[in-house]
Amino acid sequence: MTEIAAAQAHLLRPHAEQAYADELAALAAHDTRPRPPSWKLSPWAVVTYLLGGELDDGTVISPKYVGPRRLIEVAVATLATDRALLLLGVPGTAKTWVSEHLSAAVSGESTLLVQGTSGTPEEAIRYGWNYARLLAEGPTAGALVPSPVMTAMQGGRIARVEELTRIPADVQDALITVLSEKTLPIPELGTEVQAAKGFNLIATANDRDRGVNELSSALRRRFNTVVLPLPANEEDEVAIVARRVEQLGSSLELPEVPATVDEIRRVVTVFRELRSGVTSDGRTTLKSPSGTLSTAEAISVVTNGLALAAHFGDGVLRPSDVAAGILGSVLKDPVADKVVWTEYLEAVVREREDWADFYRACREVTG
Repeated sequence: MTEIAAAQAHLLRPHAEQAYADELAALAAHDTRPRPPSWKLSPWAVVTYLLGGELDDGTVISPKYVGPRRLIEVAVATLATDRALLLLGVPGTAKTWVSEHLSAAVSGESTLLVQGTSGTPEEAIRYGWNYARLLAEGPTAGALVPSPVMTAMQGGRIARVEELTRIPADVQDALITVLSEKTLPIPELGTEVQAAKGFNLIATANDRDRGVNELSSALRRRFNTVVLPLPANEEDEVAIVARRVEQLGSSLELPEVPATVDEIRRVVTVFRELRSGVTSDGRTTLKSPSGTLSTAEAISVVTNGLALAAHFGDGVLRPSDVAAGILGSVLKDPVADKVVWTEYLEAVVREREDWADFYRACREVTG
């Protein structure tokens, strides 16, 4: 274990720049391509960091995202221009994950973050005040509390805004001047903060939030939108779930339980069939539940199953360990979704001979 890894071993969830510090350092050492101002890596190296690869000296860079290479190239190229980046997609398509890793690779840090909620104030995007000093001194530079966006502008780094469409429209519009003029006025001090070269912003929003707080056309024009899709095929999704479950199990220090590919594949198959509304062989049309049944939820179901198998089972991941987790993911609406789930159990799961144990486990928890 390296010194960096040892220093992070006690953290439940290290930031991307901490967890993958060795890979980032290796990329920086071998990166001879041109770098935009203030970037820690070249655009080529940033894409390699996200998608994985092997360096000339044999160093293996693990993939952080499995998906179309062109999408990531477009996202990285956007950050090298004066357009901000909007990552759009249904919940669970790794928007936050990609945003964090892009920031870590470009700026060396991913913590300049504004978490969007219905209560996010304008100060979270612009600046606030230390009110004790404000009362004592009046509006001074020392009393001003910079937002993550202001800090990113001053240092030529990447700022992140999560769940942009959850932020009230009038607060969203505080970004218009920042993104168009690259400046943040501070009228109380009669001054402004001008963005240093290298500054940009990554925002995320999900398709299910359309109509919550729609982006104004003026703000939307300041973004280049990249839509992150669900995994294109079952094999990709199984690989993503298996990799993340292994990483989470190690981070959580769960007792070692073999996460069989067969059980992971079963969870992925159930989720893919229910969200697409058709069985994998295309023969049976299904009703879809109200939830998204995303890859992130599949990872959670399998990880929870591993914890059950390790602490309350025989140390082997079995259908009974994942059944309750699947039920919890599917039944977002306890009435309508239960009908959908029951029909799927009886029409599809019951008819699969090699799923008999899974069928019995699901019937037991469904009641």
